[in-house]
Amino acid sequence: MRDTVHHPLFARCYARVSVAVDARGGVAAHRRALLAGLSGRVVEVGAGNGLNFAHYPGTVAEVVAVEPERRLRRLAATAGLRAEVPVDVVPGVAEALPLKSEAFDAAVASLVLCTVRDLPRALAELRRVLRPGGELRFFEHGVGEGRALATVQRTLDRTVWPLLFGGCHTARDPLAAIGAAGFEIVSYRRLRIPESGPATPASTCVLGVARRPD
Repeated sequence: MRDTVHHPLFARCYARVSVAVDARGGVAAHRRALLAGLSGRVVEVGAGNGLNFAHYPGTVAEVVAVEPERRLRRLAATAGLRAEVPVDVVPGVAEALPLKSEAFDAAVASLVLCTVRDLPRALAELRRVLRPGGELRFFEHGVGEGRALATVQRTLDRTVWPLLFGGCHTARDPLAAIGAAGFEIVSYRRLRIPESGPATPASTCVLGVARRPD
């Protein structure tokens, strides 16, 4: 059966570049901050090649990691075997999670909301599978704060960027989308990656915590 998401060239490049960016670009530290203090059952959408897995604290009972791209899913499964917490890597897309409602204590979205085809539907699915009061941890890039950069991002999103970068859109506003999906924003901070050097269309990031209301 053909995968719903199929970006073999991008997946191959991402698997190499992401490891280097984690090590030299400071992203690994942000992953640790993203996952700190989690416990219970966690669902992670768009797990990619599994770079988050090494940073889950021992208080997590299980991670169910959903990844639609076949090559990245295989790499994630290998990474899951090395993790200190149980990790189950499964196929699926964020817009139709193959999971029971209200089955998870927390959800993780890490550099993935830019790529989902239907952002409101994906966030609705995350809310569905979270128990009331459950947390959504997010680490995402999005639209820049300056008008010039935002204009460039919107132009790229309408032309070549999604084709070159596995469906990624740089001009989305993840914070606004999470709030519009009915989550309560608990805390967040804006980041720039990398912290020094010229800005890129994907430089502006936000890391934070939201909550499904009781």
